[in-house]
Amino acid sequence: MVRQMQTHLLPRLVALQEAFGEKVSEFAEIVKIGRTHLMDATPLTLGHEFSAYAQQLTAAEQRITASLPHLCELPIGGTAVGTGLNTHPDYTARVVARLSETTGYELQRAPNAFEALACRDAVVSASGALKTLAVALFKIANDIRWLASGPRCGLGELQLPEMEPGSSIMPGKVNPTQCEAVTMVCAQVMGNDTTLTFAGANGALQLNVFMPVIAYNALQSIQLLGDACESFRVNCVEGIVPNREIIGRHLSESLMLVTALAPHIGYDKAAKVAQHAHEQGCTLREAAVAMEVLTGEAFDELVVPGDMTRPNLG
Repeated sequence: MVRQMQTHLLPRLVALQEAFGEKVSEFAEIVKIGRTHLMDATPLTLGHEFSAYAQQLTAAEQRITASLPHLCELPIGGTAVGTGLNTHPDYTARVVARLSETTGYELQRAPNAFEALACRDAVVSASGALKTLAVALFKIANDIRWLASGPRCGLGELQLPEMEPGSSIMPGKVNPTQCEAVTMVCAQVMGNDTTLTFAGANGALQLNVFMPVIAYNALQSIQLLGDACESFRVNCVEGIVPNREIIGRHLSESLMLVTALAPHIGYDKAAKVAQHAHEQGCTLREAAVAMEVLTGEAFDELVVPGDMTRPNLG
């Protein structure tokens, strides 16, 4: 399990995180509208949005790495119930040393053989870290799928690589298959963790006999996540392109830019400006001028979307 994490999963996870990091720099100056509750919110940059994804993956890598030392603790020499009955006094130390030499990993004797035989909490914890990565990947892939929805009737703020035709009945339709593939992997990993959690809880008295299903699900999760990280990076993330025209239109039409007016004209009056603009189908600027709340010039000075993405620099 440790070997699979270190050689198959972690390098691919780090590469995916770095790909998102490159997008953070690439998209740093693209101001867009944010969304909370799937509704318009205040602005941020596309770089900000992608920085959240990069950080999620960084944190996931750290959690997985932190689980590795505990997986290197062996109950070897505990024999039947942890007492070490019928073993030579030097057996455990010599076997652990030989296994460390053979595998290249710093294996250690478990601090308590009774615990190490009766449960598999270290694997359960590691599986939890894998599940957390799956949760992060699911959220990231689903966000990207939302942002790329369209091409004419969705959000349409991102363009994804067109990997293959996506519909047998709708000519020309291209689906976000790479995002969908990642989310299906994540669903499987979450299911594996549920199975592994139940198996980990079934250590009856001095021995957990569910190790085969624990090992099967843990190893499958590692394999699937490593493959998903690689495929998602190569076939989707590296080829993501922003649709600047649509991003700009959404930004300019959002009523939530009115938030910048609240410190100057008050929350209630700002809300009335937004309501007027929504009901009349006009811009916030037009509404503010029509209601004689602000002049057009004053509105332009106060409502600057780019400045709203970095308020502490003002």
